Amino acid sequence: MSLWKRTIYKSVCLSLALLVAVTVFQRSLTPSQFLQEPAPPTLGLQKAQKPSGHRPNPDNFWKNPKDVVTPAPTFSQGPQAWDVTTINCSANINLTHQPWFQGLEPHCQKFLFYRHCRITQHDRREAIRQTWGREQESAGRGRGAVRTLFLLGTASKQEERAHYQQLLAYEDRIYGDILQWDFLDSFFNLTLKEIHFLKWLDIYCPNVRFIFKGDDDVFVHPTNLLEFLADRRPQEDLFVGDVLQHARPIRRKDNKYYIPGVLYSQASYPPYAGGGGFLMAGGLARRLRHACDTLELYPIDDVFLGMCLEVLGVRPTAHEGFKTFGISRNRNSRMNKEPCFFRSMLVVHKLLPTELLAMWGLVHGNLTCSRKLQVL
Repeated sequence: MSLWKRTIYKSVCLSLALLVAVTVFQRSLTPSQFLQEPAPPTLGLQKAQKPSGHRPNPDNFWKNPKDVVTPAPTFSQGPQAWDVTTINCSANINLTHQPWFQGLEPHCQKFLFYRHCRITQHDRREAIRQTWGREQESAGRGRGAVRTLFLLGTASKQEERAHYQQLLAYEDRIYGDILQWDFLDSFFNLTLKEIHFLKWLDIYCPNVRFIFKGDDDVFVHPTNLLEFLADRRPQEDLFVGDVLQHARPIRRKDNKYYIPGVLYSQASYPPYAGGGGFLMAGGLARRLRHACDTLELYPIDDVFLGMCLEVLGVRPTAHEGFKTFGISRNRNSRMNKEPCFFRSMLVVHKLLPTELLAMWGLVHGNLTCSRKLQVL
């Protein structure tokens, strides 16, 4: 694998390309094997680097499964997925009473103490993998493959850092869908994640036709996305989402989105798509990368992308199928729980993992609706 890594935390990238899906090397490891083996090459922390002039071969990432020789496993098979509900991360001290545990080396004991842990946001990633983030080797009608990636930084919680990287490496060994960079995964670093993802995409996936990027708590309807893209070209200036017009900077210091006047003095922002989820053409994504390099970083990531689009003279397009504030902005509205509405949407924000799993089952089950909304 290349020097750069694969990841998502804030968002999931759904790439629609005339390429085959990447082969995922899946195998189970015993605790000692996991700790003794070096970290997999697909999960090395990526630091910001200056271009070296050497352009890696993008096919290093998008490999044909036929070209990859999978070694025969030399140890017993284990579970190929983690459950979605377990989030406890206290030490399992019950193991100390087991005779077999007392004879293990300290590093093996430490691993087993915390083997049951689930990293922050893992339940969200797992829910996505079981629903709309399932990979497709063919998206139908010559559209190519669908590849899902999770973009991450390093753990922002002090209590997680000791075990975070090992658990994340194990998760990546199972799924092979994580792209990680070496900066804290925090709200004000989301802009860093945006620009590094655009750079990674430009280097390693130059032929990707369309990219959906969204938060890890959204419901996505891939069939509707593909239907929307059926007559679109990757060369056009396509940037679609739930667009905010004339939004004003928040000047209240107690607000999460507070922006002082010295950082942004204008009365309103340029049009931008809410970061819950948006869709863009591959050609525009590559131009966007270079436009972002001309601006100072801004702490609100979706506003920053709106600024970069303004540099290119591109206006984001509003679409009724993108609901980044819920189907209804009234959180208590029954519409936000109605699967017949979800069936007609492209993106809905936001749902807990259990809600996403339940809604996915309802939308793709034996659902009867009185009428179908036309939003495409």
